[in-house]
Amino acid sequence: QVQLVESGGGLVQPGGSLRLSCAASAVTVSSYAMSWYRQAPGKERELVAATSAGGTTNYADSVKGRFTISRDNVKNTVYLQMNSLKPEDTAVYYCRAGRVLRVYWGQGTQVTVSS
Repeated sequence: QVQLVESGGGLVQPGGSLRLSCAASAVTVSSYAMSWYRQAPGKERELVAATSAGGTTNYADSVKGRFTISRDNVKNTVYLQMNSLKPEDTAVYYCRAGRVLRVYWGQGTQVTVSS
């Protein structure tokens, strides 16, 4: 059974940092396109960052220069390092694994940026 388990969310002050983790089981993160999405209250889910199986990365314009996606193939885990956090980064963050005809989602982790 495929599982993507996110962790690392929480409450942080503006300008602070968090690192989200997505631990995968029954899928090999090195062979999937791995991505992070977020959904704020009343808004649609949006792509934040993605890394292809080949290692190409891309980011939403709103997080470029502040967020970094990476993967540890030994731990079978994907990370999202978030720096210089802003209140508008507040959302539930979801991990996604995708390849042709197969898409899996985690349950999400809440990130709240507030003073």
